[in-house]
Amino acid sequence: MKNVIVTGAAGFIGSNLVKRLLADNKDITVIGIDSVNDYYDVRIKEWRLENLTKDSRFIFIKGSIADKFLIDRAFEKYKPEIVVNLAAQAGVRYSITNPDAYIEANIIGFYNILEACRHSYDNGQNGVQHLVYASSSSVYGDNKKIPYSTNDKVDNPVSLYAATKRSNELMAHSYSKLYNIPSTGLRFFTVYGPAGRPDMAYFGFTNKLLKGETIKIFNYGNCKRDFTYIDDIVEGISRVMNKAPEKKTGEDGLPIPPYKIYNIGNNQPENLLDFVQILQEELTRAKVLPKDYDFESHKELVPMQAGDVPITFADTSPLEKDFGFKPSTPLREGLRRFAEWYKDFYHI
Repeated sequence: MKNVIVTGAAGFIGSNLVKRLLADNKDITVIGIDSVNDYYDVRIKEWRLENLTKDSRFIFIKGSIADKFLIDRAFEKYKPEIVVNLAAQAGVRYSITNPDAYIEANIIGFYNILEACRHSYDNGQNGVQHLVYASSSSVYGDNKKIPYSTNDKVDNPVSLYAATKRSNELMAHSYSKLYNIPSTGLRFFTVYGPAGRPDMAYFGFTNKLLKGETIKIFNYGNCKRDFTYIDDIVEGISRVMNKAPEKKTGEDGLPIPPYKIYNIGNNQPENLLDFVQILQEELTRAKVLPKDYDFESHKELVPMQAGDVPITFADTSPLEKDFGFKPSTPLREGLRRFAEWYKDFYHI
């Protein structure tokens, strides 16, 4: 790897990936692109970036992937061999009230990335050798078959966010077929860890408990989530980046799409009530909350809400088969690291 573009570089997954790439590759230059919007606390994004910009091999471009001129200019200037598209408007619930943001970032933005990859081959250039992009477990909707397999039909999204992520997979497939661009989509399952997204349950619960507010546990606690620790996600991405789908020609003389999709999940769903129990124990252990905190009075069991699903559960056997890797960080260990980071970051 020489030049790698990572979009969403100030984001939770993006910043951790950039950090890993810089640590593992001596001669690499990572070009990070991020709009640094205020969807959640910008201070966390700035903190992540501050840690990255200390390394001269990291070049940061502030801007949106929906800005076609900005994306085209970055590709022309840096000629990346690998592109990892992690920039997106995230969140299921936010998509119900703010759909415009999802169309702009997830559809138009991803289209700009695909077009830039396509034109990277113009005039006989080597072009982008591998496009890796973030999809989501949300594409499975309320799939009744578990664990979720990448062979499952995923044509019934229950949120606009899920629909945009499935659209990304279809768009990437068409560009892989038409222009022979190797692409790999990664369906992430409930990513968590230190310096994560405040809109995620573990972070949001912590904020509310600290303020003495009540946390709402949906579906009366009868939800299960395949919580995946950030380091496992980054390990999976870094392995996938280095092994692009093989270019092949079909009997018709046209490309067989060099296209793959993988789940990256912990393959071990946790009950939401168990998750809350572990979280409160680790927050107490880290002294974010006092030992005598009355957790029971701050919990409310409520019905399922629109856009949610009762369970997420990843079949990771293709990832294991092709890359010899399976996420394995226990939930308690991951939440412990989050609680310790939270205490330090907010000076509690």
